[in-house]
Amino acid sequence: MLDRTESEDKMPHLLGVEWAPLNIPLARRLQTLGALHFFFITLFTPVLVLTVPFYMLYTVLWPLIFLYGLWMIYDWNSPKKGAYMSNWFQRQRIHSWYANYFPVKLHTTSDMPEEHNYLIGYHPHGIISMAAFINFATNGTGILDTLPRIRFHLCTLVGQFWTPWRREWGLLHGMIDCSRESIKHVLEHEKKGKAVVLVVGGAEEALDAHPGCHILTLKKRKGFVKIALQTGAQLVPCYSFGENDIFNQAENPKGSTIRQFQTIMKRVLGFSPPAFYGRGVFNYTFGLLPFRKPINTVLGAPISVTKTVNPTQEQIDTLHQTYMDRLHELFEEHKTKYDVSPTTQLVIN
Repeated sequence: MLDRTESEDKMPHLLGVEWAPLNIPLARRLQTLGALHFFFITLFTPVLVLTVPFYMLYTVLWPLIFLYGLWMIYDWNSPKKGAYMSNWFQRQRIHSWYANYFPVKLHTTSDMPEEHNYLIGYHPHGIISMAAFINFATNGTGILDTLPRIRFHLCTLVGQFWTPWRREWGLLHGMIDCSRESIKHVLEHEKKGKAVVLVVGGAEEALDAHPGCHILTLKKRKGFVKIALQTGAQLVPCYSFGENDIFNQAENPKGSTIRQFQTIMKRVLGFSPPAFYGRGVFNYTFGLLPFRKPINTVLGAPISVTKTVNPTQEQIDTLHQTYMDRLHELFEEHKTKYDVSPTTQLVIN
């Protein structure tokens, strides 16, 4: 847990809400600005860019809508073709402020030689896979300096690239869609030193993102292993301790009414609608900002993979089991370093 400053220990309470004090240090205000920047782009920008154009149609700015439409048609396949990563965008200072908000820290356990490509399995999903973005789509935790010869591409839902302007923001951060075509395009590139980061558990795992829980949806997720075999990319397990702790989610055990509703919505929308809350800008009790709790991302050692264009099911199953074993070992080796009880077990469903 983060230590609060002396001023934060004297937080006022009113109507059951824990309010933030006025005399917050500038550094922490900038960190909150970093969090607001991320949530504005991910949650509020889609609403703005889908409504403002209707207003623009009745102004002299209407040609801009037409021009952007032409650009979007021309650029439509960029999320499947490796994006167009910008080092300047990834190194923006606001990303460091956001990383320090929690803080998020990246810990490597092995070298990643540039003569290989890599498929990194990120766990757990959490509510929004916060540390995945900070670690691998930005230089907030210094990955561009720690592993300067590796180019990272974080996968996200295809629908994220349907929103005007925000799609370019994602592409400039090297983000690609999570389709098989997109992942293979990067990993089959003749130039090595590429790494694709895939949040394997997806929407289903997000519904198990409760503080203190370490539940993964992985046993039947074997598509990424097949891609690793087909491309020869080395598999890398990655676990973020604390990812599940930054939001509170409504209790939704399997079989409950709320879980059944969430499952139906996931099938219809393609993503799960978790009922969650965090803190606010001016209070520490309720809001959409994440709680200030540390996240420690541990990047495991690569698992050597022999390229097999047409792998058998037995080969897929064997490599998948090896991956789960390495991930379990990674969790056990590091859990007590990052405030996880020695008796806590990693549950893989």
